[in-house]
Amino acid sequence: MYVLHFTPDTAAMAVRVVLEDLGLPYSARLIDRAAGELASPAYRAMQPLGKIPALETPDGVMFETAAILLWLADRHAPGRLAPAPDSAERAAFLSWFFFTSTNLHPAVLELHYPDRIAGPQAVAALLPLAARRARDALDALERRAATAPGWLSPDRPTLLALYVGMLMRWLGQLPEDHPAQFPAAGWLALCAALARTEAWPAVLRVAEAEELGPTVFTAPAC
Repeated sequence: MYVLHFTPDTAAMAVRVVLEDLGLPYSARLIDRAAGELASPAYRAMQPLGKIPALETPDGVMFETAAILLWLADRHAPGRLAPAPDSAERAAFLSWFFFTSTNLHPAVLELHYPDRIAGPQAVAALLPLAARRARDALDALERRAATAPGWLSPDRPTLLALYVGMLMRWLGQLPEDHPAQFPAAGWLALCAALARTEAWPAVLRVAEAEELGPTVFTAPAC
């Protein structure tokens, strides 16, 4: 039995989708953020920086979204959600998966929480830099998606499309008056992959459970 420590519409959502899709037994434990649980010694023992998610597994606690997603996919369904370790596509997939984890994900967090990351005095300087990094990362992903690789295409849901879709969802949630708000126009290949991914039964189940709406990625992302 897996235990996913989560709050709705966080990075735990992608992990929950994979658990659902693979039909793995798990419980979703809601974190009490208002009570300061993220800073508690018990939670910090699982996630040292107090971030979301943390996943209790038979092999111990895991954290870091990309690590959890890849571990689950490889352990329970090699080749289904991502190229199998011995696949010729594996090298390219890993490059783009970790490109997303180390470039797009941090930039999106900077746009949503600039004061936490840079301090109140540096927010005005950080936002345009973070927006540019997010745009550059999405432009690169769009160019790759346009070639329709099996691991990022509109033909079937994939681990990378799920991850990118979650991050683009958060970009689409920036308020209209946000100084770094920008539309998804031009990312047509990515949005096509997101449209297929949000129709995935596992995504629909998690979206319903977390009250995210039926078009979890394309609205507002695309």
